[in-house]
Amino acid sequence: MSGKRAKGKSKRVKGRGFCFLLFILLPVFDGSLCAADRSGTSEGAGLDKTKYITVDEIVPGMDAYCLTVYKGTEIERFALDVLSVVRDISPGRDAILVQGTDKRFIHTGPVAGCSGSPVYIDGRLAGALAFGWSFSKDPLYGVTPIEEMLRVGEGSTAERAEGQTGFGFDFSRPIDFTEIDRQINSSLGTRDSSIGTRLAVPLIVSGLPAEQYEQLAASVEPFGFMAVSGIGGGGSSPGTQETKLVRGASLAVPLVTGDITMTVIGTVTDVVGDKVYGFGHSFLGYGPINLPMATGKVHTVVSNVVRSFKFASALEIVGALITDESAAVRGQIGAKAQMIPLTIRVNRYNDPETRVYNCRVANNQMLTPLMLRSAVAGAALSLGKLPPDHTIEYKVDIGVDGAESITFENVSTGMGLTEMIKESTGSVAMLLNNPYKKVDIKSLDFDIRIVPKNVSSRIWSVDLSDSKVRAGGQLDVSIILESPLAEKKKYKYSLKIPETVPPGKYNLIVCGGYGYQQFLMKAAPYKFTPQNLQTLVGAMNNLLAIRRNKLYCLLVLPSGGVSVEAAELPDLPATKVLVLGDTKRTMRIQPYQHWLEKSFQTGTVVMDKKVMRITVEK
Repeated sequence: MSGKRAKGKSKRVKGRGFCFLLFILLPVFDGSLCAADRSGTSEGAGLDKTKYITVDEIVPGMDAYCLTVYKGTEIERFALDVLSVVRDISPGRDAILVQGTDKRFIHTGPVAGCSGSPVYIDGRLAGALAFGWSFSKDPLYGVTPIEEMLRVGEGSTAERAEGQTGFGFDFSRPIDFTEIDRQINSSLGTRDSSIGTRLAVPLIVSGLPAEQYEQLAASVEPFGFMAVSGIGGGGSSPGTQETKLVRGASLAVPLVTGDITMTVIGTVTDVVGDKVYGFGHSFLGYGPINLPMATGKVHTVVSNVVRSFKFASALEIVGALITDESAAVRGQIGAKAQMIPLTIRVNRYNDPETRVYNCRVANNQMLTPLMLRSAVAGAALSLGKLPPDHTIEYKVDIGVDGAESITFENVSTGMGLTEMIKESTGSVAMLLNNPYKKVDIKSLDFDIRIVPKNVSSRIWSVDLSDSKVRAGGQLDVSIILESPLAEKKKYKYSLKIPETVPPGKYNLIVCGGYGYQQFLMKAAPYKFTPQNLQTLVGAMNNLLAIRRNKLYCLLVLPSGGVSVEAAELPDLPATKVLVLGDTKRTMRIQPYQHWLEKSFQTGTVVMDKKVMRITVEK
């Protein structure tokens, strides 16, 4: 044995916490040594042994060190002790346990943002710092072996398979943005905890108010992200030296850039040609991805009793992450990840000018809706919370490459940002996760106006000229709306009853946008149910076209004819309706509902509805 290795063996690890930990893990270590005998040296046989060391060559007591950045862009060397090699710590995975001996490591303990820091043993690259234990008193790390990391991306493709989705939305039912929002919040990823507790990756956030930052922190925590309130910036500043992605350098993943920034920070483990390996664990963990990859700068390391972290920012985008697996992420220098231009214009009652936020958002099925929600809410609430009485007028344009754009405008009162956020992020989530065809969103544009008043109203009364009318006759309807701190408004119209309406009792419904949506969902669900990408866009536009600041009057008539999928056949003879209604047919068929409709622009949001009964006589 070399003198260097013998010297490493003679060292004793300090710290009371380690003795207790070693006692707990001793049975695992004993089993792992037996596992090492089984594995032989087949793993890593293709590695260059002059550059890399495999787990078969590592024994406890070896001297080691890692490379990482604790400040600025300077890569520093931190001494480590090798404690043990653990075989099969999870199925098909091995690990190396190391402990930091540098006084800075001892002070901070395990640091979020050190994920991927390359570990050298016997002067050769062994792997990357990847996991640890919460509340550890010692700087104890688990290392992902380099042979596992270099296998990441072999045989995979960066192209998303057609029909693959991140969220499991039910596209066979009418679109329900409230349900989609619930699924987004309840279907978030879970962190990969198969090996110890993987090191959290800091998500440095700037440009968001405190409340929105806290909501984002709760949303991204299941992904293994640690949201940190940061500073603005990004991009090289004057006097900054050119920074490259090399072993030990900061590896940044900018999810949002511009006036609002959200950046994930890790460390580069290895660079092979134009391929960059980092993190030592998964990012999202589902294989092919396409996210921007950038150099980074560490402003400082924040020492924390629970979890220390690197406080950092992105510098320059130099490539893209293309593969994300359990052992590492792999990026490619020079590759270009798609980012979606996002423009948010906010006109607030307490701001003398319209504020414009120009950003770019990473294009990802799961992360884009979350980042978009936080960015839009952060821009709208940058000057404080909304008063109890408030109204939001908004217009949203979602540009879709190769398909019709989704453009809508509406009004929300007393509901905060909920309705605008559900409609916009829900639309984006459905487009990115549709099972029909891969969709590229080319732009996101928001115009938001906030005023400090409540414009809700309720139906004070509905008066009919007569509750009985003959077919072909006319019915006069008078409606009075009542609004808080405003005069009552009266609306009148004449309703002509078609001569073909058979005698009977019918419902006259008077309602606002909420009631109108409920009626349409029941009477014509096919208008909101997609069958392909084109009808998905159409269904969303149909739903988003329902205005809340309108008063709707609906006379529900007998059903006749059928609707076949999205096709309407309202005048189909009864005999053919029976043929189409055969239960053996696979197409969705339902009776076609007839109704008469009249609407008024009220400038208020009608919150309730009234149903009147009228009788059509012979």
